Amino acid sequence: MSVYYKSDEEEDVAAVVAESEPHVLEVEKPGREAANVECNGTSGTGRRAAIRKHSPLTSCCHSGTVRDSADEGGTPATEKKPKCVGLGLCYTLLSCLFFSVTSFLVKKVDGIHALEISGIRCLFQWLFTWPAIIYNEIDLLGPKGLRVLLCTRGILGAVAMMLLFYAIQQMPLADATVIMFSNPVFVSVFACIFLKERCTFWDPIFTVFTLTGVVLIARPPFLFGSRVSGSESDYKNRMKGTAAAFGSAICAALTLTVIRKMGKSVSYLLSIWYYSVVGLILSVIMVSALQEWSLPFCGTDRVFLLLIGICGLGGQIFLTKALQIEKAASVALMKTTEVMLAFIFQYLFLNYTPSWWSLGGALCVTLGTSGVAFQKWYNTAHTRKITNSAN
Repeated sequence: MSVYYKSDEEEDVAAVVAESEPHVLEVEKPGREAANVECNGTSGTGRRAAIRKHSPLTSCCHSGTVRDSADEGGTPATEKKPKCVGLGLCYTLLSCLFFSVTSFLVKKVDGIHALEISGIRCLFQWLFTWPAIIYNEIDLLGPKGLRVLLCTRGILGAVAMMLLFYAIQQMPLADATVIMFSNPVFVSVFACIFLKERCTFWDPIFTVFTLTGVVLIARPPFLFGSRVSGSESDYKNRMKGTAAAFGSAICAALTLTVIRKMGKSVSYLLSIWYYSVVGLILSVIMVSALQEWSLPFCGTDRVFLLLIGICGLGGQIFLTKALQIEKAASVALMKTTEVMLAFIFQYLFLNYTPSWWSLGGALCVTLGTSGVAFQKWYNTAHTRKITNSAN
């Protein structure tokens, strides 16, 4: 067996899609040698190799699409296609649904601080990644020379989730979701600054679109006047939520930059484990310092907290599987449906009708993030076309 690898452009888009949720599983991009050793069974044979191949806990470890050789004589292999056409996009829609439900439940929980909800979310994630870490015999400290980056990734990812949950509690659900979804645009900016990646003509345009959308959602009085901005209390909450959501998008973009910096030498399970542990520790410290510990008022809130952990994990699983069998650019575009779901949940279950300003801001942000995904898709297709012509 041999392994099919995504191009660098596809890997970048896959990372952008994964980081659109600050607590999402990153798809591991193993090196060729390690992947071939795994596929040829030289690292383990018999029953253990068969279990590892089919285990649901480790099935997400391979981001490439596996191709079967026609015979042992080296006949050219053909790419293994999913049994159902469009299955990857179906997985993406399911992940959007699970993540939207998670955000909706955070909005519905009463009397519990966003930091405490974040801690519960990290606890669930840690409980599910710990067995996979042990099974794969991964060093918990990580590779030497990358441990500082792993800690930085954990801190930034945890802060991004905490700020997002706080924003959801302070402002309309859809507005917070839209601002958070602006993070792919900032990824291009940070990659250009810190990783010296090439910046195209379109990147500033997409950034302007995104920032315009954020301003339309925030609606500061010095630009729109007090009549459009609403009452003083509503405006203060919306501004606090906007600042938190924008900070969450920035932290998510920085997280992705760190992940790119670490490259392929760190397992995604280890990356998520660092994020879960650091997030849990930060939540406990910050909630204790603020003295915001509280128990759910009723059984319904306890069920909501349980579902937040389960739905968040379900969204991670489906998004990871989607990125394994579908083009990353297609997944990125399909992920924009999460913004639409946020508006639908807000209108149907929270009895809140968005203003035209919010809808206009959502359109600007969606255009900016979709433009980033489309640009990556075009660059990948163009590179492949040149490569095929050369061959």
